[in-house]
Amino acid sequence: MGTFIENLKERAKKDIKTIVLAEGEELRTLQAAQTVKKEGYAKVILVGNPDKIKKIVDAEGIDIDGIEIVDSENSPKNEEYANAFYELRKAKGVTPEQAAETIKDPSYYAVMMVKQGDADGMVSGAVHSSADTIRPSLQILKTAPGTKLVSAFFIMNVPNCEYGDNGTFVFGDCALNQDPSADELSEIALSSAESYKQLVGGEPRVAMLSYSTYGSAKSALVEKVQEATKLAKEKAPDLKLDGELQLDAAIVESVGKQKAPASDVAGTANVLIFPDLNAGNIGYKLVQRLAKAEAYGPILQGIAKPVNDLSRGCSADDIAGVVAITAVQSQNN
Repeated sequence: MGTFIENLKERAKKDIKTIVLAEGEELRTLQAAQTVKKEGYAKVILVGNPDKIKKIVDAEGIDIDGIEIVDSENSPKNEEYANAFYELRKAKGVTPEQAAETIKDPSYYAVMMVKQGDADGMVSGAVHSSADTIRPSLQILKTAPGTKLVSAFFIMNVPNCEYGDNGTFVFGDCALNQDPSADELSEIALSSAESYKQLVGGEPRVAMLSYSTYGSAKSALVEKVQEATKLAKEKAPDLKLDGELQLDAAIVESVGKQKAPASDVAGTANVLIFPDLNAGNIGYKLVQRLAKAEAYGPILQGIAKPVNDLSRGCSADDIAGVVAITAVQSQNN
């Protein structure tokens, strides 16, 4: 593990939070729960069938003794949660019977735990799609006050890297918004800067990425990033943010000085905002695989309480790291 995630774990230990893992019957999730228990930086709750979980942990030699397991199919909380979900969704046509059935779904049950104060945050997505995690979160928790857009980011921790902050970056949006408008891109930039301050610490330096630097190319794609940069600067004039910048101009000091000598971000960026989901998703996976970076996320920003998605290619260590991130988000929340 890198220094970044170890620091987060130490922060999480200062105010222990309860994080529910919706995929309690999944091997990597159980291995992550063992890690969290051993290192003691959060209390975890597993959602799943206790018999199925016991069979897996016995076969794999996983120690989850003392970790609470709740079965969403047969929980004593089901009636309470179903009633609460019905009240939230009855205007959308949900019936009490539908609410009672929906709440048995582990993802919905786990998010209701957060809504009802029985957990501080939720992590899912090792085997479920992003939609399966995000949909119940938006239906139950809604967006945070003042938030115009829910988006997602990754914290990338690149070993032996001189760029960013000793190899640590926030990448956004790499998981959720497919083709954001200029205004949406500006909102992603502002949210990502706040997430950087909250989780990494220090001053965010935000680069609005493009295949062009300061008008070196002209197209509608470039114009969108230019407009997003303008809007973001108007919304947050004190934020260090600049664009449009090519990736090398954003993070390599010598290139930044050559291509954008007047910029206070070029060559030093630690928050990278990608123009669309194609670029963002490809970008984070390239860095993860070729640079052997730790990739934590997708982490959601803009939801009223901390709920975080996982990449389906994640490892048990990745899940344990996202639990630490979610715990620290819960402290701030």
